[in-house]
Order: sequence, then C-alpha cells, then structure tokens
Amino acid sequence: MRSPTRAPVAPLQRERILVIEDDASVRESIELLLRSKNYAVTAVEAMHEGIERARSAEFDLVVTDLRLQDGNGLAVIAALRDANDTTPVIVLTGFSSVESAVQCLRQGAVDYIIKPYNNEELLYAVGRAVNERQMRRENAALKRNLQSVYASNRIIGESRGIKRVLELIHRVAPTDATVFIHGESGTGKELVAQAIHNEGPRASAPFVPVNCGAIPNDLVEAELFGHVKGAFTGATAASEGLIMEAHGGTLFLDEIGELPPNFQVKLLRAIQEKEVRPVGGTETRRANVRFVAASNKDLKQAIARGEFREDLFYRLNVINIAVPPLREREGDVDLLVKHFMSYYGKKIGRRIRNLDANFKSFVKTYHWPGNVRELQNLIERAAILTDSDVLSYDDIADTPLSIASPPPAAAGAADQPLTVEDYIQHIVKTYQSTHNEIELARMLGIGRKALWVRRRRWAMARSPKASGTRR
Repeated sequence: MRSPTRAPVAPLQRERILVIEDDASVRESIELLLRSKNYAVTAVEAMHEGIERARSAEFDLVVTDLRLQDGNGLAVIAALRDANDTTPVIVLTGFSSVESAVQCLRQGAVDYIIKPYNNEELLYAVGRAVNERQMRRENAALKRNLQSVYASNRIIGESRGIKRVLELIHRVAPTDATVFIHGESGTGKELVAQAIHNEGPRASAPFVPVNCGAIPNDLVEAELFGHVKGAFTGATAASEGLIMEAHGGTLFLDEIGELPPNFQVKLLRAIQEKEVRPVGGTETRRANVRFVAASNKDLKQAIARGEFREDLFYRLNVINIAVPPLREREGDVDLLVKHFMSYYGKKIGRRIRNLDANFKSFVKTYHWPGNVRELQNLIERAAILTDSDVLSYDDIADTPLSIASPPPAAAGAADQPLTVEDYIQHIVKTYQSTHNEIELARMLGIGRKALWVRRRRWAMARSPKASGTRR
C-alpha cells in the first residue's frame, strides 16, 4: 500500500470503530492512535467476541487482523455480510501475499494494510473508509430529498398565510434552531419541515420523519434512541435508532403531542445535550441532529392538563410556524387544483385540462376540513377514473369526504361519512328557505334544471322562496 503524504483531518463527530486484534501491543497502539483523532474505539482480541460486538452495537468501521487465534478476518467479513451489515472492514496482516489481498477485497474488505504500517497510512485508510460510508448515506438522503422536490406535494400557494410560512422557512432554514410547526391535519406540516431541511446546510444529510402517534408507548424510547441486542424481548439485533439515523440531518417529530409523558423528559435531555443512550446500552452517542416538531393539537392546553411538559414545549418552540387551513388560503385552491391536475396527468399519462362546471362549483364552495391532503386525494381519484381531459364531478360524487370539521348543516350526521352529493344536499336543505332557486343554482355552479333533478331525487319540495315566487 502506498503511504499518503499526510493523515486526513480528524472527524467532527465521534465515529465508532471496532478493532479486532489478538496482539495486545498492536491492539493498544491502534486504540491509542484512533482515540487521539477523536474516534470512539472498542478493542477486542478474539474473532468471536468481535463478531458478537458487531452484532450487538452499531459501528462505522471494523479493523481486523487477518489471522486471529480463534479464526480470521475473512470470517468477520462473512458474518457481517450474512447479517446484512454494510459496515466497512479494513484487514491488517503481517503475512502478505497477492492471493490473500485479492481474497480479502473480493470478500468485501474496503482496504488491505500490510504490517508493519506507519500511523499516517492507517489513519488515511480509516478516514477514507468512514468518509465513504458517510458519503453513501448523504447520497441516499440527497436522492430522497430531490425526489421530494419534484413530488406532488410541494408547497404551492400565493395567499398571505402561505407567503408568511415561506418567509419563515427562508429565515430559519440556514440556522440550527429547533422549530415547532402547528396546524390542522392535512395542511402540510411535514412539507414545511422538509423545506426547512432542504434549504439549509443539512440538505445532503438524512431527513427522517417520525409519526410519534404511530409508535406504541412501550417502544418509543427504543425506536428513537436505539437499543442493543437482547435489551428486551424481540430485540434480536442492535438498532441505532431514528435519532442516530438522522445524524448530520433533521429529525421531524410529527404529532409530538402523542409522546408519553415519561419519555418527554428523556427527549428534552437528548435535544439539550445532543446525545442519546440506546436502551440496554452503557455508552452515549453524540447526535448531530436538528429537531423539528409538529402537532395539530393545542399543546398549551395539553400542558394545562398535565399531558405535555412545559419545558419541552418551550425548548421546541424556539421558532413557531403556523400553517393556515386551506379554507383561509384565498386563491390557493385554484393553484393547487392546477398543480395536482398536472402532476396526476403526467403520472397516468394523460393530459388533463380542466374540471367540469359541477366539479368547479364544488371545489369553490366546499370548506375542505381535510385541507390540502383532501383536495389532493379528490383530484387523484378523479384523474384515475376519468376517460377524458376534463375531470368530471360525477366521478367523485360518491367519494366520502372528511368529517374532521363538518359544516354546521351536517353536524348532526358527523358520525357518518359525507359524500360530495351529501354535502350539496345539506347546502340545499340549509339555504333553500333563504335563497331563491336561481341563487342556489349559482351557488352550486349548476343549472336550475340540474337543481330540479336533484330535488326530485331527494323528494325535496321547493319553498316559495326557493322557487323564486314573489308576493
């Protein structure tokens, strides 16, 4: 191996390295050298102990001697690959040959170093291995982030509320401040978190979204902090946890109000100290992570009820971003409709030009309790079902609508899913005594004949006011 001119710069974070070497003096020398460069080192003398350590904890690199008293370095590589462990391996040997070097590299070693080596050579190989591993992680994260930029759910809108959200994103993205995002379900809180990540210096690192409400209470700590092998029933392998998965990037804690109170204090400490300890483990790991949280709940009320820690809320709420509901975003519905028509048209291979008159009317009069997500789902359904370049109201008339916040006329039926036709029927029932037939038809965006057909279908008699009769 050709010796480099100088050793690489020491890492900013403590990369974890496992050393397997049965020569005590060599093992201690390697351990001291790596620790002097701020690596976290675990050193063992036996192959079987090394394999067990690699299976029970997460490492960024394994350095192993080729010949060990109870085995060899090739068996270490094979054991890692059998466990689908992609940790890179550097092989050391005092018995060099072309055949052994080729065999090691074919088995999956990233480097092969002949003893005696100089310190710069070893440090260079170690630095290159951990940097390449980090680059692979960053490239995978960058691909995910680029896909999200061109996905169907970018932040679309020109309303005052959305412009304020975008302004806050631009201001906070370059910083490392924690951010709390609140808004109703379906408003796009995760999109805001993703935009903060994409526009900041962590864009090439992982963005890891976590739905806190979807994790069982007894598994929250293990899922976020990780765990060692055997820490609890079912822990057949070690896990680094979601916080460490987001190392260098952003962890998005969606619906954070669902976290159990007994875990909240541990999360607070992790955010403050930037370190985590896996369940069942004895060592802490530095976590270079930006925390962004969101909730559709009023966390101040949760604090008053004793369900959420006040100190955690204020630690998260350094920057507060309120995402407005769709019904308050004047003009944005039309922009979103055009965006989703274009997106789903390309996805299904058909150009979609417009909505028919009834569909347009519904879009304008509906209150969208499910917000952008509900609008997106409705356009997707219509795009899939249509046979033309105009999306038809008839294709979505029987679609169950969100009942998260039903209109006053439908409040009595809030326990039953509403369809588009149900919603129109409620409007007609509510307003026929105060609006004449022409006004009702205009409100719904349909002709008087279409309104008359619906009244017959619903056995709904016209009132004098509704018929337009004047006295």
